[in-house]
Order: sequence, then C-alpha cells, then structure tokens
Amino acid sequence: MITKTSVTELLVKTVWHHLASCTIKVQKCNMSDQYRGKVIVAPMVRVCTLPFRLLTVDYGTDLVYTEETVDYKMLRSIKRQNDVLGTVDFIDKSDGTVFFRTCERERSKVIFQIGTNDAQRALKVGKMVEPYVAGLDVNMGCPKEFSLKGGMGAALLTQPDKIKSILTTLVQGLTIPVTCKIRILDSLPETLELCKLIEECGVAAIGVHGRTRQERPRHPNHNDVIREIAKVLTIPVIANGGSREISRHDDIKKFQQDTGASSVMIARAAMWNCSILRPEGFLPLDTVIEQYLRYCIQYDNPFTYSKYTVQNMLRELQDTPRGKAFLETQTLQEISIIWGLEDYFKTQLAKQNEGRKSLNFEMSEGKTAMPPSADHVKIVEREENGQKVVEMPIQFIRGNFNNADLPKMLLNTHVFRKQLKGPMYSHVIVDKFFSASVTVDGVRYTSTLREKSKRYSEQGAAIVFLHAMGLVSKTYGFVPPQGARKYLTEVTRQIVKEDVMSNEIMRNNDARIENEETDCKKRRLEDDSASVSLHQQESSQETDTSRNNNKSSITDGAS
Repeated sequence: MITKTSVTELLVKTVWHHLASCTIKVQKCNMSDQYRGKVIVAPMVRVCTLPFRLLTVDYGTDLVYTEETVDYKMLRSIKRQNDVLGTVDFIDKSDGTVFFRTCERERSKVIFQIGTNDAQRALKVGKMVEPYVAGLDVNMGCPKEFSLKGGMGAALLTQPDKIKSILTTLVQGLTIPVTCKIRILDSLPETLELCKLIEECGVAAIGVHGRTRQERPRHPNHNDVIREIAKVLTIPVIANGGSREISRHDDIKKFQQDTGASSVMIARAAMWNCSILRPEGFLPLDTVIEQYLRYCIQYDNPFTYSKYTVQNMLRELQDTPRGKAFLETQTLQEISIIWGLEDYFKTQLAKQNEGRKSLNFEMSEGKTAMPPSADHVKIVEREENGQKVVEMPIQFIRGNFNNADLPKMLLNTHVFRKQLKGPMYSHVIVDKFFSASVTVDGVRYTSTLREKSKRYSEQGAAIVFLHAMGLVSKTYGFVPPQGARKYLTEVTRQIVKEDVMSNEIMRNNDARIENEETDCKKRRLEDDSASVSLHQQESSQETDTSRNNNKSSITDGAS
C-alpha cells in the first residue's frame, strides 16, 4: 500500500538525487576545465621530482605529474614542514628518505600520481596530499612487473569493479580533481567500454597512452584509437605516447590534432630537453642542465635522481670528455663543478647548514644524505647492553677511494699489525636497506646512515672505525683523492683552464673596448675641433665677401 508519507519520501529522495547529480556535473565540469587545451608533462620515475617539475613550470608547462608513489609508502610516511628549503616533505620512516617534496610555487600545477589497488588506501593518500597539489591521478597504465605483481598499474585494466570502486571513492571523498591514466586494450570496443566506465565514475579527465600493456616505445602509438576515444567521451582526453613524433614545440599541437584529444601529455621528449615546452623554441642543452642543477642544489635533490635525469638529457653526449667525467661523479657537488656551479653549490649548502643548525639529524627525522665534510660530523660513543658502541653518519662512496685505500683493507691491516680481536661484521636489514656494524676488540662501530648494498654498508662501518681510531685524515671518505676520477680530473682542469682563458679574453675585450672608446672620443674631439676651425674659416671668408660686396654696392650707388 502506497501512503502519502511514502510518496513524499520518494519525491524528496528523487529531488535530492537530482540536485546531487546536478552538483556533481557542475563540479566535474569546472574541474575538467583544468585539463582542456593543456600541455602536460607525464609522470616519470626518478625524473619528476621537485627540481624537474619547477623547471618545466619555468618553460611553460600547464600541468606536471609527480612520479608514481605507491599508497603503502605514502601511508607509512611522516609529513614535515621544511623551513630551511621552504618545502613540505613526506619522509619514509623506514629509511628516512624524502620521497615527495613540494612547494607553494608548483601548487596550482602539480598532479600527484598514486599507485594503488585499494579504494580506502587511495582515499587516505588523497587526503594527505589534498592541501598541496592541484589534482590526484591514479596510475592504471604502468606495464612494469613491480606494478603488475602488486595489482596496480595496467593490472587494473581488466578489473572494472575495482576501477569503479577506487575512482568513485576518490571523486566523492576529495575536493581536488581526480583523473586516471590508462593504456589501450587489445581491441577498440573493449577500450571504449573501459573509457566509458571510467567517465561514469565522475573523473575530471582521462589520460590515454596509445599503446597496449605489451607494447613498448619502439612500437608505433595508436593515435587512431585515442581519436575514437575522444569522439565518444565528454570529459577531456589527454593524449600520451607520442614522443617519437614530437621533436619540437610545433609537433605538440600536431600530435593533439592527430589524436583529436583535448590535451597532450609528453614524457621522453620533455625529459631529453624540457625547453621543448617553450613556444619560442629550444634552449641549449647545457643551459637546461645548468638550470636543472640549480634547482637540484637549491632543493637538496637526491644525487642518484639528479644524476639519472642529467644522464637522460645527455644521451649520446655521454661519450664526450664531459660526459665521461659526468658518469664518474659520485656527488652532486662534483656534477655542479662540471657545469660551473661549484660556487653556487657552496653558497646554497652554507645557507642550508645555517638553517639546519646541525647536520646530525636522527634517522626518524629523515636525514640520510652524507654530510659534506668531517667538520659537520660528530662521533658519538654510547653503551648498549653492556657493549661500547661508536656511531658516525657516513656513507661509502666508491669514487672517493683509490683501490689501495679502501676502508676494509685499511682496517684489516691495522687489526693484523696490532693483533686485535676481529673484525666481525653484522647487518640489520630494514626495507631492503642495510645497516652494518663491525666489532673490533669488543667495541662495535657503525654508521647511522643506511646503504642499499650489503658490501657498501660494511665499508661504511669500517670508515667509522678508521675515523674513531684517528687512523685516517679528516677528509678521508668525504672527498676523492687526487686522480681517483680520471675524466673528472681532466675535465675539471679543462674547465678551470677555460674559465681562466675566458676571463683573460673578457679582460682583453674590456681593455680593447675601453681603448676603442678612448680613441673614438679623441677622434670625435679632433673632428669637432676641425669642424669648429673650418666653420670659423668659412665664417671669416663670408665676412670678407660681405664687406667687399658692401663696398661695391656703395660705389655703384654713388655713381
């Protein structure tokens, strides 16, 4: 039996559903505008950290994605306001590394990409980054084994229920736009069906890489499939996968036209030289690298990420003397020397050190980078379960040692000569990172910094022993010995020589210009004097002529 009350409730529910639907549509429309007619830089592992993202903003990108971050990693992180750098940092508690760093300058441009296969975990991550980013993207296209085994990336393409659960949960739970990035399926009908499902979830846009999960960059991009997707969807379609076709800025627009997409997302073309984003055209590669390195230094970017990115920029130039020197580098400071930024590095480091007040951070505070010199290091002695423990924050950087002065070799020699008990090495493994200790004569020596290699962690512990015993100089392990890096030494000398020559040329040019200006002034004065003299002569001649004419007129008149 239908009562008046039940009819009223039904009407209220219908009206409420209609209003909610309208609200969602208006909100979705407004959020979708952020992705229309845009040039976007794609998420790239180890590349799209803060320095690279800021460089793309300088060159004119509309939006730039972060590298993919797995939900579990984000959820076990701690957030820190970094007043020294003016950034917000998310730090992995397991190893102290900063894996996501952002600043206000990129707030309206940066899209955080997440790797996930669970709606609730994804929402928790979305809430964590919501205040700091312009949007959240779910990676549903990565074909790498790591993502597939974790049920993330391209593994989601065949799980429509999970896709719907993740995307609708995020759209309903966040105030920032939600998007996802996919790869195409084996057939066009399947692909279109998937894209329609994603659109119904309320996302603001969809990024489409025009290759299947089995295809790689050497395979042609299926622009025709992206074109068909763009025809049937009402939300913006972001075309991706066209780096083979994009070699200059004008090609970006052409790729958009070929795919019929609302926007274009570029990856490798931007990685190789991101000044391709400039409508005015490319900048010299050295200029791009120098500007990138300045951001790396300013924002304390991890050395390995910085080197990886520059290496991808250099490409075939790695075989040049400068490229070979670059491949030898073991620190960001060494890279900065090659591109003439050593003074800038030292200035920025001094500012950062002043702000930090101390480089001896606890692991929980996330300081894992090796201090720049022994002057910033304090050796700490303590007791643990009745055993004396000596600690020091130092890492083993292979390029800082010749073959004849490796830490473990020096330690073994000392132990043998002094007939000491040991050495005995032990290890602690935390999330695939190694922390080693070496025990000599009952005392345990260990580095508070962790290593990705078991062998390197043992060398680090040996360095602590050598420094604690005063067997090596203060610089041991912090700076490379003379000649340890063949190409770097040669190129550094050449750079210094070129700088000296350049300064000499500049001084000579300045002197030449100054002399030319002096000569020019003299010539102008001489010309002015000659002109005045000539003018005076002409005036005198005109006066004499005028007098003679006057005399003649008077005589004629008298006649």
